[in-house]
Order: sequence, then structure tokens, then C-alpha cells
Amino acid sequence: MKRKVFFQKLVGVSFFVLSSVFFLSNAWPQSTGPFGEGELKKMVSNIHWLGHSSFRIDADDLVVYLDPFMLKESGPKADIILITHDHMDHNSPNDVAKIQKDETVIVTVSMGSEKLTGNIKQIKPGEEMTVKGIPIKAIPAYNINKFRSPGIPFHPRESGYVGFILTVKGKRIYHAGDTDFIPDMEGLEPDIALLPVSGIYVMTPEEAAKAAAAINAKVSIPMHIGGPVGSIEAADEFKAKATVPVMILSIEK
Repeated sequence: MKRKVFFQKLVGVSFFVLSSVFFLSNAWPQSTGPFGEGELKKMVSNIHWLGHSSFRIDADDLVVYLDPFMLKESGPKADIILITHDHMDHNSPNDVAKIQKDETVIVTVSMGSEKLTGNIKQIKPGEEMTVKGIPIKAIPAYNINKFRSPGIPFHPRESGYVGFILTVKGKRIYHAGDTDFIPDMEGLEPDIALLPVSGIYVMTPEEAAKAAAAINAKVSIPMHIGGPVGSIEAADEFKAKATVPVMILSIEK
């Protein structure tokens, strides 16, 4: 009888312990990634958001701009300028002139090069090149459900528009350009992804959240807001819907 009572108590205690462990493991908040906020901030510390889809990246002795637009007059001069396509809010000759010097190399698509002068290298989706020691790969960028008129997307695939993956200080940075969530994003796995979230011409916050999961960057940063289109609130909506780490940068004045 004593053995039976002891066994029953032992089973009861074991069940309580196991139940507690199960409850705590499910109640405890799960990590959204292997990096803490401090590590993510350090990872993006050389990336400067200039508004809309415009960024400056400091690469040791080089300065790289992506889609420079609405720039201040006093910004540092560019060693490399990457331009995703020919639309005026991404390819702005007046803004390029503010940061261009004789040695500046501009990398853009065929339709983007027509508006610019200087040392221009054309690139097509899927192509790779190295400029001043910076590896650059062009990733397709296009619409699948955003149309200016029936059947005519704002960014047709046939136009050859691109996003870029560039490697700076050992980190792979993906600037998606103007695009929807497209199959070409699957498994890119950069360290940092700069993603448009404004809707209308590019991904909505919900679509961008799905794209961020497919891209699987260590951290995603929203863009295509804070300029001629897109509210800053779209960045908050994107972050709320995302299942991967998101960091919202402040526009540098």
C-alpha cells in the first residue's frame, strides 16, 4: 500500500513539473532572430536613409549612394552611385550632380543611363560586376499586381529594372528597387534588406512582410516612404506584420 501511495505521489509531482515546463516554454516570448537590438544597430550603423528610397552607405574609404533623391547640397561626394531605374524619384540628374565627381562611377540600367553623364556602367538583371572593390549584383525588380492602366504595370519586367545586392564591409546589402513581392526574392538571404512598403507602385506593408520572410535577411529596413509617395506609418505597419527582424531608420536631415 505504501509503495502504491508513493508511486501515485511521484507520478503527480512529475506531471506537475512537466506541465510547468510546458507552460513556461510556451508562455515565454520567442526570439525574432539571433541578433539583439544592439547588434542590429551596429550592423546598419554605416547605412544612412536620406528619405524615400535614397541611401548613403559608408564603405571604409568609399561612399556609395543608392537612388539619390532630394539630397542636401552638403552631402559627401560619391565614389559609386547605383540607380535602379529611370523614374524621376530614383534617377534624378540634379541630385546626382550634387554628389558626382570626376572619379564617380554610376551603375544603372540601360533606360536609366540616358538621363546621366559621366563614367556610366550599364547593368542588366542577373549581371554582376565589381566596382572599386565593391561586388555588385543586379536583381530583377518589377510589378506583378500594380498597374498604371489595365495590363500595363508601373514597372514592367521587360524594362529591365533592377534592385542591387552589394557587399560592403563583409555585409551583403539588398536594395530592392521598385518592385512587388516576386519569386526572384526567394532565398536571397542578405544581411540587410531595404524594402519598399508604400503600396500603390510597390509592395504594400503586408506584401513586404511576406517578402521579408522569403528574403530572410538578418534585418529588414522599410523604404519608399517619406518622399513624394508613402506615409511613414506604412513602416510601422510593415514592422507589425513582419515575422523577421525589422528596423525603422530615421531620415537624416
